[in-house]
Amino acid sequence: MPFLTDRIQDTQRRETQARALADENTTDVSALHRGTRGGFLKSRFAFDLDAIEEELRRSIIGQPRAIDEVMNVLRVVRADIGDPRKPLASLLFCGPTGVGKTETVRTLARILHGDADAMCRIDMNTLSQEHYAAALTGAPPGYVGSKEGTTILDQEKIEGSHSRPGIVLFDELEKASDEVILALLNVLDNGILTVASGERTYSFRNTLIFMSSNLGARELQALADRAAVGAAGMGQRMRRLMARAAMRGRDRRDAAREVVTSCLLKRFPPEFVNRIDHIEAFDWIDPEAMPRLVDVEISRLNRRLAKHGCLVEIDPEVSNFLAERGFDPRFGARGLRRAIRQHLEFPLADHLLDLSAHAEPGAEEGDRRVLQARLNDQALEFYQSRMEDNV
Repeated sequence: MPFLTDRIQDTQRRETQARALADENTTDVSALHRGTRGGFLKSRFAFDLDAIEEELRRSIIGQPRAIDEVMNVLRVVRADIGDPRKPLASLLFCGPTGVGKTETVRTLARILHGDADAMCRIDMNTLSQEHYAAALTGAPPGYVGSKEGTTILDQEKIEGSHSRPGIVLFDELEKASDEVILALLNVLDNGILTVASGERTYSFRNTLIFMSSNLGARELQALADRAAVGAAGMGQRMRRLMARAAMRGRDRRDAAREVVTSCLLKRFPPEFVNRIDHIEAFDWIDPEAMPRLVDVEISRLNRRLAKHGCLVEIDPEVSNFLAERGFDPRFGARGLRRAIRQHLEFPLADHLLDLSAHAEPGAEEGDRRVLQARLNDQALEFYQSRMEDNV
């Protein structure tokens, strides 16, 4: 009986966590946060807030307010003072495409669990039809597969461990069917999802729940550009809302949150929006942030090149060239990735293949080729500047 096996596995998992709780000494918050012992606050969670913040600010460019919000949430989790009958936190990231909403969650998963894919990611566009809701909640009683309680949820990634929170991302939330949204109400409220057959439950009480949506992107752009307040096609209510925010001289962050909330209420029922702990509006990518984004993408490329014993270096001229070719406010960082692929990775691949075919013996194992990119007549060329120890 598959459902009985699931129950046994769930029981064994909970017993293992209980033993860990009994055997493992609780962690001193001040010790991991400041690297010292002492202090009275105890927590079962073991992650370094300073290291997380440093990596988020290095990897997620142009979103300081969003990172501030994430860090505020993580401090509450780290101190272990949240309601144990609810998820650790629920956050909805809104805004344009390609500005770092999904990447923020992936980066957090990489820091906490050592792998950017160590999270349960649900693409909500695959649940856009009502009859697809069974993929999330399981088949109803009497239907094929109902006793197994099979869903697309990854229980291990959702529940995390005793000292590390699980992470789930409901991506492009606005594309989910109304049935799926209703199923999430109970998850946000008490951290439990019971499959339709009643044979199995998923606990989200040790979970950071992230959601992303592109709702409000156009309105946020208008908020950033006051001249666009009266843009064609924008509703009268939205124009009044944004004009009122401008007249009051309100903080842009509060105004953006109000604009986004108004857009959310047009799509989701109020009781769903009201259950979300934090709603954060991501900013459009600013042109001044592009050189830093180039540095991030080159660092990622070099991590992929490490297995070939190669490293790419670029100078400011090449960085500016890639930033100019990649900047498009409609597509955010994805436009930059396409520009890097076209203008840098294509010629780099040709150079590496040619270099490998004509490589001369003599390089010691562990040496690394440092390849310098230079701009020549609006095209990138590569030359080997030096060999260095790969340490």
